[in-house]
Amino acid sequence: MLIKYIKLYIEFSKQSIKTNLEYRADFIIGVLSAILVQLSGILFVWLIFENIREIKGWSFYQVTFLYGLMSMSRVFFNIVFNNLWVLGSQYIREGKFDILLLRPISTLFHLIADRLEPQGLGHIAIGLIITIRSIQELNISLNFIDIILFIIFIISGASIFGAIQVITSVSSFWIVNSNEFMWAFFQAHEFAQYPITIYNKYIKGILTWVLPYAFASFYPANYFIHKGYYYLSFLSPLVAIIMWIIAVNIWSFGIRNYTSTGS
Repeated sequence: MLIKYIKLYIEFSKQSIKTNLEYRADFIIGVLSAILVQLSGILFVWLIFENIREIKGWSFYQVTFLYGLMSMSRVFFNIVFNNLWVLGSQYIREGKFDILLLRPISTLFHLIADRLEPQGLGHIAIGLIITIRSIQELNISLNFIDIILFIIFIISGASIFGAIQVITSVSSFWIVNSNEFMWAFFQAHEFAQYPITIYNKYIKGILTWVLPYAFASFYPANYFIHKGYYYLSFLSPLVAIIMWIIAVNIWSFGIRNYTSTGS
């Protein structure tokens, strides 16, 4: 079954890439836009540190390392899970979701695989540059195990993003145009682009246990820069698995209560 879905995903991906490449100008503009968004974010961090030396014990390059780690998790989320944004507007409202229900594969898998967003590559380019520069400035030495863990943390972070997006996208089964609702939860990740120790206990609790974006950035970053919370970094893969168990069950609940718009 797993091999079947891997093969299917590869075929879906090929078709999606071909579609994107048919409109090369749009593709290039999308990549450039992603780069500009990333640059504006890191510029904001730089402006903060122009006036202060550190934030709650975190230096500029420690914060940019955290920021870069979050960026690379987000890029894989953007590439793989971007189609969830249009569940309500393009699938449910227009009746396309009924077609997914008739096909002999998972509706959630089909929706996710239906479109890749390669423009997100612009995010990973800047994320890599920021991360590599931060590693150099912080004199972080990475051995083979560290590199493997780094990759695991990025995949776990992207999976956490994806699971939260699936959970919030289920609202489309009732309110159809749920982008504002989804966006409100998605935007919470911006708090986790910075050390969560700068926030009060309530925000820290939300970013750790309710919307666990901190496991996509703050806690994994602490493994490499040794700012505390060392052991919590290893929970990132487990948190990702738990979030996906919750997401799949909530998605199944939504499917059971889905009513076609009749479009």
